[in-house]
Amino acid sequence: MRPRALSLLLAAAAFALPGIARAQNAPAPAPPAFTLAPLPYAADALEPVIDAETMRIHHGKHHQAYVDNLNKALAENPVLKDASLESLVARAGTLAPAIRNNAGGHWNHTFFWETMAPTAKVGAISPALAAAIDARFGSLDKFKAAFKAAGTARFGSGWVWLVIGKDGKLAITSTPNQDNPLMDVAEARGTPVLGNDVWEHAYYLKHQNRRGDYLDRWWQVVDWGKVSARYAAATSGQAEQAGHEGH
Repeated sequence: MRPRALSLLLAAAAFALPGIARAQNAPAPAPPAFTLAPLPYAADALEPVIDAETMRIHHGKHHQAYVDNLNKALAENPVLKDASLESLVARAGTLAPAIRNNAGGHWNHTFFWETMAPTAKVGAISPALAAAIDARFGSLDKFKAAFKAAGTARFGSGWVWLVIGKDGKLAITSTPNQDNPLMDVAEARGTPVLGNDVWEHAYYLKHQNRRGDYLDRWWQVVDWGKVSARYAAATSGQAEQAGHEGH
């Protein structure tokens, strides 16, 4: 190699080395604020009530998009970077639509997956929850009918819920889009113990436009053991709060 060419090569390398060193020493990108957990069962585990293809699309595409878009929105609002999902949901009405919608979508879907189980593994409803449903709705069958009516009446996309209100009583409510009863913008606020997704992407491949059929069959995969545990936790917390207020 000619002396001049060698000199130029050495000069270029010397110029590049500081940049390479800086790149190697640069801090790693911060991990995303939220990640998508795997489904708690196989994609085909809820067959024939919910088909495997719907589960793969619903979880891997729709839910993943809510997580990705939430992380993107939070990256643009660094003051919220350490906020929990629950705190974002609780003050959704004060936040940008991108955060409200995607935080709601992430919370709602996580709750939804955990509400269900394969038919052979669903737990039994607890005596306490069964008694509360009977007292409020007359019977479990009447509750299911009222829940279905609320779900089919929800215009467009949204969710239908069984919640515990501040009065400690059960109530059925529905919310639009990705809102939920924990949000400050909810018309009827409460602690959800059960919720069903009535967006078309939750059922269309299997049931097309027959939302009522989907709501009827969905009970086969509702894990009443999980729902009963939520009810017990929520009512226990309310009882403790009432005890403290009495002192």
